[in-house]
Parts: sequence; structure tokens; C-alpha cells
Amino acid sequence: MTNLKNDLLLRALRGESVERVPVWMMRQAGRYLPEYIAIRNKYGFFERCQTPELAAEITIQPVDIVGVDAAILFSDILVVPQAMGLEVQLIESKGPVLPDPIKTVADVKRIHVPEVEDKLGYVMDAIKLIKSRLDGRVPLIGFAGAPWTLLCYMVQGKGSKTFDEAKAFCYTQPELAHQVLQMITDTTIQYLQAQIKAGADTVQLFDSWGGLLGPADFENFSLKYMRQIVAAVKDLAPIIVFAKGAWHSLEAMSKTGAAGLGVDWCVPAGMARQLAGDKVCLQGNFDPAKLLSPIPVIVKETEEMIRAFGKQRYIANLGHGILPNVPVDHAKAFVNTVKNFDYSTL
Repeated sequence: MTNLKNDLLLRALRGESVERVPVWMMRQAGRYLPEYIAIRNKYGFFERCQTPELAAEITIQPVDIVGVDAAILFSDILVVPQAMGLEVQLIESKGPVLPDPIKTVADVKRIHVPEVEDKLGYVMDAIKLIKSRLDGRVPLIGFAGAPWTLLCYMVQGKGSKTFDEAKAFCYTQPELAHQVLQMITDTTIQYLQAQIKAGADTVQLFDSWGGLLGPADFENFSLKYMRQIVAAVKDLAPIIVFAKGAWHSLEAMSKTGAAGLGVDWCVPAGMARQLAGDKVCLQGNFDPAKLLSPIPVIVKETEEMIRAFGKQRYIANLGHGILPNVPVDHAKAFVNTVKNFDYSTL
């Protein structure tokens, strides 16, 4: 492992004392940066993901341009269904399409748990390249989609606000749903372990659609699989679990062994801390749309967020991914406010 010049993020995740709060932004590598758009105009989406040289350049851009305290691997959660045998198309400004989704027992026979090093070797190659280029400036975060969120896309075949078809699949064919969720889980464990072995300093599990489930269903269709993943990787590297909208299960998630829990902007800091307890690092929770506010408002509200969460066991971030229309200087204002905050006042 390279000795990190800036290890704030990892210290916060380990619960060690920090001189200031670390800051990064979900989806920071990409769509709001003109430098990324220049690459996007030349290469297709999966070409960008599958070419280590391009993935490395895109991953490092926000470290250079915005000054974040960590790099997050440029990739996509849907490389896992792709590796499992489903066709995935990413259509610019329309989102993901899986033309042959899973609906029946016969469909499930079309997918398998792959050899991750073989099918997703390009991700590990990108991680090695990024690590050598970062040269210890900041840690690198690897990631994967949580099984429930991946199942949503694999069954629905496209994005949705409600994922009714995916939920219906779970409620009408629960045994089949659990079979698929377990296959995704087994693949994801291999995948995150390989990312860590390749050099990722920490990993995040994104359950973007966890909030579509009530507490009992969240336990049954999401958390019990995330628990397996956390158990399999937490001794190799710290893991952050982010289940957007599933604040009702923060207490249960805090008991998984995850080092960090992401929270969205609908949960007040005090409530998140009360539910999660003081043994886990909280990450979040600035509303990404608020980065469209005038800069003085961004500064004021970011400072309020830091005061609400406090300095220890906290990582400043957005409550979901950065929006494509956020001006770069607004993203910088958010990051710089966290860096320049007077921590002696806390």
C-alpha cells in the first residue's frame, strides 16, 4: 500500500480523531465536469468504463479540479448484471436499458455467478492504474450496487421511480427473487474483494432503491444480503453502506459491521446519529439540488450541516449523486467550505 498523504477519509471511517472533516461527492467523477464531457463526446459509456486509461483519467479529474479528499472509481453498478450474463445498454440522457429482463425461472437460467477476475478484470486494471497515478495523494473508493438495487434493474429492465415490476417479482415469486439476490450477492462479494486486492482503500455499497421498501421488506430483500457482503469484506477494508431513503433501518444497518453509513437529506443529523449510534461514521447529507443555489447559500448551509453532524465520525458528502447541471464552481464552493470551516468552533 502506498502511504497516503491525505488519509482523512480512512481515519474518519476508523473512528480516529481528525483535524477536519473529509469531503467527497457521490458521482463526482463525471457528468458535471467539462473535462469529462469532452471524453464522453469521444467514447461510448461502456468504452469509458472498460478502458482503464479512460476510467483512470475520469476518476482522478475531480481530485485535480474540485479538490476532494478521495477519488471514487469511475464505473457503473450495472457492470455486475452485465458480467452475470444480461445485456445492458446505457443510453445518454435516457439511462440504463436491459432489453431482456428477468421475469421467469427460464430467465434466471440465463444468468450465472461469473469469475469476476475474468469478466470484470478491466475494473481491477483501472484500479491499479488509478492507484499508481494518484501516488498516495488521496484514498481510492471502490464500489458496487447492492443486490436489491441491481435486482430492480434486472427485473424492470430500465430505470423507474417505483420499480413496481421488481417488487411484484419479489412478492409473487419470492423463492426465485431470493435465488437471484443470492447470485448477485455472491458475485458482489467476489467483485469487492477483487477491488480491494487491486488497491481500493475502502468500498461503498449503493442501495439506491432501498427506500422503496418498508422496514420488513428491506430486511428480507435487501439488508440480509448486504449483511453478507459487509461480513465478507469488512476485515479487508472499511465499507460504507448507503441505502437512500431507508433511514428507518439505520439502526439495523449500524449493526452490520459497516464502518460508515450514508444518509440522505431527508434525515436530520441528530436523528441519524441517534438511530445509528456513535460507533459508526455517518456520511452525507447535502441535497444535491441545493448545489444550484447561490454560492453564499451553499457556504451557509454546508457550515450548518457540519455543525449538525460534528467533526468526529463524519464524512461530508451529498445525500445522493451530484446533478449534471451543477456549475463546477458551486461544487468547489461545497468542498472548500468543508475544508475551510473553523473546526475550533465545534
